[in-house]
Amino acid sequence: MTQARSPQRPPAPDRLPIAVVDNHCHLDIGREGAPAPSVQEALTLAAAVGVDRLVQIGCDRTSAAWTVGVVREHSRVLGGVAVHPNEAPRHAAAGELEQVWAEIEQHAAEPRIRVIGETGLDYYRTGPEGVGAQQESFRWHIDLAKRTGKALQIHDRDAHEDVMRILAEEGAPERVVMHCYSGDMQMARECVRRGYYLSFAGTVTFKNARELRNALAVTPLEHLLVETDAPYLTPSPHRGRVNAPYLVPLTVRAMADTLNVSVPALCRALSDNSERVYGPW
Repeated sequence: MTQARSPQRPPAPDRLPIAVVDNHCHLDIGREGAPAPSVQEALTLAAAVGVDRLVQIGCDRTSAAWTVGVVREHSRVLGGVAVHPNEAPRHAAAGELEQVWAEIEQHAAEPRIRVIGETGLDYYRTGPEGVGAQQESFRWHIDLAKRTGKALQIHDRDAHEDVMRILAEEGAPERVVMHCYSGDMQMARECVRRGYYLSFAGTVTFKNARELRNALAVTPLEHLLVETDAPYLTPSPHRGRVNAPYLVPLTVRAMADTLNVSVPALCRALSDNSERVYGPW
């Protein structure tokens, strides 16, 4: 039986003792037929619980342009731009992928765009016919991140082996973030060995996510980030409802429990790591 979803906003969690960054969200996207909340509302709600900085990700033509406008207007928001791996095959089929890349590169010139991403591979939503375009686009984004000196955020769904292989073949940029990390312990150890950052979302709070928590447990504090991927991947106990940056504390406290560290110690590491990856807000 499908459980009915409440249209009401989940209650705000307790405030974190030290402010942290939601390092991956989509403030331009609504869910359940509702429009996206205002950026100012999202910022106000998040700041009230100790999430005082955000990284807004625009990963198609429209959202990338929107993201540039938002980071110019709001001092607590930095941005990322890219062609999402699920978008790349569609643009390639239309003969416009290089044109869209040029638009993304132009957006990336904005100083407050600090991320190239989310890019990567997604073999869940795109079939074998789209793999070539996805991989070509991923390689282009890796090169752009290196040319611009910006962090690279990776979308990896059902494509762990190819993501790691292509990063090794191309030579990864200085700062790589595995957005919404979904690999196992062995992959986590290899990411750490390569110097990558692992960003955990609300999925780490799900009851059936034991393998993900095992991966978190072997990741040193200095390689950790936290995110919402809002409006998706809402942490427990609100799984299935609309996510937002103000719910980050639920994920942070679950991470601290898995790592057996204090919440303040984890918050301090998450904040420091975010500024190390993205620079000052």
